[in-house]
Amino acid sequence: MYDRTWAWAADCWASGGPKSGLEKAKYFSYPPEPAVDLMEQVFSSFFLVYSNRIYAASSGLDALYALQEESGAIRSRYDATTGKPIFPADNPEGLGLPIFAWAEYNLYHKTANKKRVKEVMPVLQKHWAWVEATFKRENGLYGVPVSATGMENSPRGGALYLADFNAAMAMNALYLSAMGDILNDKEASFQFKRSYFSLKTRINSLMWSSEDGFYYDLDKDEKQVKTKTVGGYWPLLAEIPNEDRAERLIAHLKDPKAFGTEHPFPTLAADHPDYDKRGGGYRGSVLPTFTYMVIKGLEKYNQYELARDCAIRHLYFVLDSMHQNGNGEEDAEERAERHGGKEQRPTIWEAYQPQGEGKAVWPGRPEWPRPQLLAYAGLSTVALMIENIVGLYISLPRKTVDWIIPNLEIMGIENLSLKRNLVTILSNKSGRGWEIHMESEKLYYFTINVLGKKKKTLPIPSGKCSMLIDKI
Repeated sequence: MYDRTWAWAADCWASGGPKSGLEKAKYFSYPPEPAVDLMEQVFSSFFLVYSNRIYAASSGLDALYALQEESGAIRSRYDATTGKPIFPADNPEGLGLPIFAWAEYNLYHKTANKKRVKEVMPVLQKHWAWVEATFKRENGLYGVPVSATGMENSPRGGALYLADFNAAMAMNALYLSAMGDILNDKEASFQFKRSYFSLKTRINSLMWSSEDGFYYDLDKDEKQVKTKTVGGYWPLLAEIPNEDRAERLIAHLKDPKAFGTEHPFPTLAADHPDYDKRGGGYRGSVLPTFTYMVIKGLEKYNQYELARDCAIRHLYFVLDSMHQNGNGEEDAEERAERHGGKEQRPTIWEAYQPQGEGKAVWPGRPEWPRPQLLAYAGLSTVALMIENIVGLYISLPRKTVDWIIPNLEIMGIENLSLKRNLVTILSNKSGRGWEIHMESEKLYYFTINVLGKKKKTLPIPSGKCSMLIDKI
């Protein structure tokens, strides 16, 4: 899956039409659709950073920034042939999730490009100001349409103040503050930190249900709308709950009647009356984007074992669905016969069923989910593979590589590019015990963290070396 993703990625680059403002930009595309989509550009950056610099992870983001309006607005979707924004009827401002700063902070740690942080900071500040001016209400929360969360048919009643959007805005402030620290801009750091704590306080006081242990949306009268959606996990990523609340929130991820379905995590809790075990759009489908978001939220609270277990289960479903079509019950011979004697090429999907193999089904929407939507699927087949299955966390500015694993296994990664420095880290068992072999062109600091058993940080010199785990 990992290798195939990179082979397919070569076909996913496009430029806009003449006079679109995008004719010189390269963005990560879904080839059948000439559109630049905010969610696709942001989420694709999280796995494109691992392409060994073959593909620029930031170019899709730059394409969106080039279309920023004087007001600071960046819309959720643009027609790539004209550069004009697309305004859905249920989202008249074309608002998308405010997650640029999350992506840029990640890019900084994977590239150590401080110059880029300086260049994009004014763009992100203007975008923040536009969202504030347009959607912030007197109560300090943001009232937005449901489709702005990327879950258009989610059954959220009369919700106006959405837990996921408001938490994403808090996370935006948190990372903008961190970017201010990177630039040593004390004013920006303080301003966004203050915004973060203000929003965090409101989300905790109004959206948290101590009875249910969950973050709910609010209606126009600030009453909780008791629908559990996967959007209730953005607060984890934004570091909003304290440890006790996080524990209760995470418990729903293990509950098969909520989000702990065979294929984690459905967009709607399994005990909701509108839940559809086939997916039904955003009424149960499992999407790589939200799975990635939940897993990154789990990491914030040191839930590495659960994160890894869920990533493995998710990837098994992705793998099992790659050769399926139709109802998922036919065998290879039947598939070949149906396709004129030819086995159909493996397919990865935009969304999957939560309680069975195969792509999700949305009655009345046969075009959904989209096949080969790599902007989303690459999160599973590349980013989760490196960060959660293998367990590597990399920061170039800090010159650190953390390897976090629950148990020692025969695994690792070869020739991972760290800014002109190819690094190889492999573990295997020899007659002397568990041994880690490493190769690098430059010095870096390596932390081995075998959860609950051993944690050690060592400087790794250039060249080849190895270490015996029992000796450290």
